[in-house]
Amino acid sequence: MLKKSILFVCASLMWISCNSKKETIIPPDSVYNLKSEWENQHGKKMFLADLKDKTVVLVMIYTSCQTACPILTAQMGQIAKRVGPVDPEKVKYVLVSIDPEHDDPKRMREYLKTNKFTGKEWLFLRGSEDHTRELANALAVKYKEISPIDFSHSNIITVFNKNGTMAFQKEGLAIDVDGTVEEVKKQLTK
Repeated sequence: MLKKSILFVCASLMWISCNSKKETIIPPDSVYNLKSEWENQHGKKMFLADLKDKTVVLVMIYTSCQTACPILTAQMGQIAKRVGPVDPEKVKYVLVSIDPEHDDPKRMREYLKTNKFTGKEWLFLRGSEDHTRELANALAVKYKEISPIDFSHSNIITVFNKNGTMAFQKEGLAIDVDGTVEEVKKQLTK
């Protein structure tokens, strides 16, 4: 009987070790090392590290922008369309507000809906001013409030690998998203 019990315990331990997920090691240059807390379009709190093991395409915008942000938003839509349908557990298209005071969850949901970003792969985040600035600095995104409802800001779309390390950046408002699409597809095969 003791032999059977020991055999059962050993077999159980082997099964558990074979079926457990390997813990992802987060490199020092990963945005997942940022400890900032964010709120998504559903009002739920989260951390960037919650995106671990996903390819992430991220842009920093604000919903009342009338100039660059609509172009960046359209580019995010083009990228998602050209990448094609992907399991939302493998990719996230993330918009981060640089105007967290005005971009509340309701406004973020409306913005996503207006732009037809309704799938589970879409995420809109807002954080405190300090956390937003910390992320912007990590991405080399510059922004400055120039009036109570307007910002001057960089126009950058960033692709992160599954460990949260920057894999690619597209800077500027040029319509060409080929490099970004190629990088997302490349990251999805890893």
